[in-house]
Amino acid sequence: MTTSRAKQAVERFALRGLTGLPEVVQRRIGRPVVRDTQTLADDVRLMLALQRVAREPAVETMPIPEGRLALARQTALIAGDDPVAEVRDLQVAGMAARLYVPSQRRGAGSHPTLLFFHGGGFVYGDLESHDAPCRLLASEAGVRVLAVDYRLAPEHRFPAAHDDALAAYRWLLDHAAEVGADTARLAVGGDSAGGNLAAATALTAAQEGLPLALQLLIYPGTDALRDTESLRLFGDGFYLTQGFIDLAAECYYPQLSDDERRDPRLSPAYADLGAEVAGRLAPVFLCTAGFDPLRDEGEAYARRLEEAGVAVELRRFEDQIHGFLNMTGAGRTPRAAVVEIAHRLEARLA
Repeated sequence: MTTSRAKQAVERFALRGLTGLPEVVQRRIGRPVVRDTQTLADDVRLMLALQRVAREPAVETMPIPEGRLALARQTALIAGDDPVAEVRDLQVAGMAARLYVPSQRRGAGSHPTLLFFHGGGFVYGDLESHDAPCRLLASEAGVRVLAVDYRLAPEHRFPAAHDDALAAYRWLLDHAAEVGADTARLAVGGDSAGGNLAAATALTAAQEGLPLALQLLIYPGTDALRDTESLRLFGDGFYLTQGFIDLAAECYYPQLSDDERRDPRLSPAYADLGAEVAGRLAPVFLCTAGFDPLRDEGEAYARRLEEAGVAVELRRFEDQIHGFLNMTGAGRTPRAAVVEIAHRLEARLA
């Protein structure tokens, strides 16, 4: 075993061991973290503490290629490996993609399907970084999950990722039979930047009268202007930092004016929600994390949609941080949150 692999094995063992301790033991290690009347989950608190002790560098402090490798390694440490009936690699509108087929939805016919866009600030992430949550969503929700590897910045700047997401959605409508998707039970979803892409795709679907049954938006970025209390409260020390957010902006939409940042393809919060569009917009299940810089903009978007007459279910996981979707293999509370999301997805697409 190489030195780097040995180190990763030790880190994985320590992480799983610490976050797997009984809750009563975890509570006795260190002090609780309380902010904005919320208490951080003990297993998540210990995960962050272990990261500090290990002196794990923040990916935004590295050159982009090195940061991508570091994020991939960090994600692997916390990833689960839930079984599904089939995993199939394919091409979607010229992009690499991966289809997850749960045992409940195996065989011929059409099935409820989630078109999934990964997070990573439009700069990081790929099919591998979000393999674990896609597996868990497919398995627990009993829906097919089609994940798409869209173009990343800074190599490909705005609106490249948006255009790819929309192209993937149009491809799925045209090739539904090839992946066993039922277009009457079709959802778009994603986390963070992926939630942004899903929201913008849903807006276009509503404008054009295209079929869509649900938006699954997990701590989405919705407002590129970002003047929120949650950003000031949680912009340091809770995994997603102000520095990471600034780097994402510099890479994906550099030199855009404030007015240009209000483009709904980048900031769904500023979309025109007239009666016709709002009446066609797919229902929304929007999740936020209590200790997340993006919390307030996500919840503000949910309120704006609801005020326009869109069916919205908002769920704040108060004790979680940004990125909990990827933590399916470390700790109890992040995985429980993802399982809850999967069950809501199942109910909405039943």
